[in-house]
Amino acid sequence: MPRVAVTAAAAELLRDLAGTHGPLMFHQSGGCCDGSAPMCYPAGEFLTSASDVLLGELRVTGLAEPVGVWMARDQFAYWSHTHLTIDVVPGRGSGFSLEAPTGQRFLTRSRLLTDAELAEAGEPGG
Repeated sequence: MPRVAVTAAAAELLRDLAGTHGPLMFHQSGGCCDGSAPMCYPAGEFLTSASDVLLGELRVTGLAEPVGVWMARDQFAYWSHTHLTIDVVPGRGSGFSLEAPTGQRFLTRSRLLTDAELAEAGEPGG
């Protein structure tokens, strides 16, 4: 059971962004100036460490490489029972995320994992 997924609309935007920026990654922000938005970067531009966990990798049709989705380990303690879906909506997101100039912004939708899904998901990588 993957902990993360992507909508068709978000996958389309990811294909467009990858065409310009190459392989991509997300870091699920925990607040401050960008709220709790999923921040999209060129892969490796956001430096992860032992204080981050890899929630999963989005397999997007048309992209050669999966899109890793990361979160701070301490934030994961609060979100560990959730399934996250990366979506996109009209509007201006943070200036740090690659989609900011497009008039769209990535958004995380979440739902609680069932007990069976949670057992299947296990601990995230990273």
